[in-house]
Amino acid sequence: MAPRHQAPKGTFDILPADEAARALVAEHSARLLDAAGFGRIETPAFEDTELFTRGVGESTDIVSKEMFSFSDRADRPLTLRPEGTAPICRAYVEHGMHKDPQPVKLWYAGPFFRAENPQKGRYRQFNQVGAEAIGTDSPLADAELIVLLDEFLRGLGILQLELRLSSLGSPTTRAAYREELRDYLREHEGELSSEVRSRIDSNPLRAFDSDHEGTRAVVASAPTLLERLEGEDAEHFAAVRRLLDAAGVPYRLDPALVRGLDYYTRTVFEFTCDSLGAQSGVGGGGRYDGLVEMLGGPPTPAIGWAAGVERILLAMAETPPWARPEVFVVCGDGDAAFDLTLELRRHRISAQFDLAGRAFKGQMKQADRSGARFAVILELDGSAKLREMESGDQREVDPAELPAVVIAAREA
Repeated sequence: MAPRHQAPKGTFDILPADEAARALVAEHSARLLDAAGFGRIETPAFEDTELFTRGVGESTDIVSKEMFSFSDRADRPLTLRPEGTAPICRAYVEHGMHKDPQPVKLWYAGPFFRAENPQKGRYRQFNQVGAEAIGTDSPLADAELIVLLDEFLRGLGILQLELRLSSLGSPTTRAAYREELRDYLREHEGELSSEVRSRIDSNPLRAFDSDHEGTRAVVASAPTLLERLEGEDAEHFAAVRRLLDAAGVPYRLDPALVRGLDYYTRTVFEFTCDSLGAQSGVGGGGRYDGLVEMLGGPPTPAIGWAAGVERILLAMAETPPWARPEVFVVCGDGDAAFDLTLELRRHRISAQFDLAGRAFKGQMKQADRSGARFAVILELDGSAKLREMESGDQREVDPAELPAVVIAAREA
């Protein structure tokens, strides 16, 4: 029997089995970004439409094609937020954060909305985790943000990652390059897609994102912005590269990386995962030194990134080790298992026990499925054994000493 109602196209229900994996991503992001000094911020799900038309750029795909916009009862134009940086910069200006010690380091997580063509890894309602450092032009901030995103993704067990890195230079450098690129594209106008031709004047850099075969052939021989970097722009990018090299974060220079938003300046970057196929981008960002001023604030350099939760879930190879329980308690007496599990948790040991009344064999299978490092086999006579699940080695332990034994094993 078909359901009478279904979720709108491009949206989805998050069921309990899916929520567990999402909770792991949320826990990991909070742990990592809180430890790095980033404070959590939440902005509204909808904002004034002008925030995005001005901040993101009218010629971008997001503004021209993908925003969900509407008017409220007072006929004010509003838009469901399609990205997170412009709202955070709006909050930075509105709440006078420029008066706080700089940089202001913020992170966020939540739903965003774009009128995409729905497909695997691309939805009309999607979730992102993001981080922003507002109020510094130091290449140290660029490197810190990139390293944090690398740690965030690799810490979730995502394999086959590649960091693509480039620079768009300062607005002055970029403006001069845009004119050069316009002239080049006009020379090859007949080979370009109709969409790229229509954007030669308004946004010629978008040609680098085209999937059109003729356009791709043209831009393969186009002059690149990386070749035009001079002075402070070149020094800044060299410093970012030097810091990433020192941190051991590999990257590939990609002159065609322009990102899809008009506010980017200087450093831009994207992490891709080959296992995802066409929708390979899992996270990226860049520097946006003019956005805060554009939105009415003082001149304020800044850099940030966002990572797509749905893409991350598709890319995760397995449950990260830190998200698995340390101990699974196996016991024929449910009350005794309950008591021991709570005691372990009081010592900040991640512990689970059987809630389905399984026999011993079934409980051991469940312990294995959970990914626990140890199984505590609690006998009905009160004795206990500690089994290391990977090796199968086990030994007698005093139940009263179990917390100390597990903590010692953790730190060994």
